Amino acid sequence: MSDKDLNEKDEKMVDEKNEKEQEKHEEKTEEHDLLSSIAWAAVLIWAGLVFLGNNLGWWQAIGMNVRHSWIFNGLGELMAFNTFHMIALGAGVITIIEILIRLLVPAFKSHVGGKLVFAAFLIGWGLSPFFNWYIIWPLMLIAIGVSVMLGGLMKKK
Repeated sequence: MSDKDLNEKDEKMVDEKNEKEQEKHEEKTEEHDLLSSIAWAAVLIWAGLVFLGNNLGWWQAIGMNVRHSWIFNGLGELMAFNTFHMIALGAGVITIIEILIRLLVPAFKSHVGGKLVFAAFLIGWGLSPFFNWYIIWPLMLIAIGVSVMLGGLMKKK
């Protein structure tokens, strides 16, 4: 065989290998995207249910004082528990469920650090009318920083 034939054969093998790797990556990405798509769909459904429940008076019927406000009218309105707090709280819980699935189901395994920070923010925003967040937010940031630092140190070893 000539050098030209060997080079062509090597190129074909490399191309086949790249195609197989690309197919595996696409299959893996589809699986991960499936879980993310389901989670985002659940968040949208939750938001719709919260708005519908507020408009139909469901929350008042079960004794929850959830106010619906598109525009905040001063600090008193900002600190009151409203539909956006309830949506954020539900979205944070849905994100936590997605994180747990990613950690427990090998087919959906991926890095969850960013999602964890996002979930903590959503839950924090949802619960903000009930707690003194002047102390809790800094503690959450410290905990996230320590988690990132330990994760980086564990990878090095």
